[in-house]
Amino acid sequence: MSETTPIKVDVWSDIACPWCYIGKRKFESAVTESGIPVGIEYHAYELAPDLPEEFEGSEQDYLEIRGYSADEVQPLLTRLVGAAKAVGLDFDYDILRHTNMLKGHQLIRWAQTEGRQLDMVERILAAHFEEGRHVGRDEDLADLAAEIGLDREKALQALKENRFREDVRADELLARQLGIRGVPYYVFDDTYGVSGAQDPSTFADILRQLAQRKVVEE
Repeated sequence: MSETTPIKVDVWSDIACPWCYIGKRKFESAVTESGIPVGIEYHAYELAPDLPEEFEGSEQDYLEIRGYSADEVQPLLTRLVGAAKAVGLDFDYDILRHTNMLKGHQLIRWAQTEGRQLDMVERILAAHFEEGRHVGRDEDLADLAAEIGLDREKALQALKENRFREDVRADELLARQLGIRGVPYYVFDDTYGVSGAQDPSTFADILRQLAQRKVVEE
């Protein structure tokens, strides 16, 4: 199995999406469990593209904007915190800061050109959900790039120039063309789509089936 060509996995995800971070952990567990090589690329999908850079509201305010009623918010947060804890994450909604994610997605795209996309995705998600960091401003995002060993000034310049804005827009256009209406969304080898933060066993089964198919084809 280790000699099988890696399975290509395209993941549409938003930095603001808690299930995307939870799903990331579940998928990583599936890869470890199955032992099947994968090549992962993240793609941008903004759940709240109209949100300002400086959102002054509470978590309740944000979720109500997202369509939840006031009495649905606390049960939802309890569920999310529990689901996160089950995969080793420590979500802190008391300090989480909402913001427009366009610049964060641009940073992830820039990091890809430096060969560090996956590391950048992990760092920015942890900063947002666990550390209460601001992930919508150029300077703060450049700090995160530096924290994983990338050149802070290069990151900052790319952000200030909006150098990867069109790449983000292209990701979102492709999502619409594929009929993706929510995230996380996984596309395996350009042929098989899976929506949601599935259990690791589900992801592992998919990887095994696709790997077996590759063995037959090769």
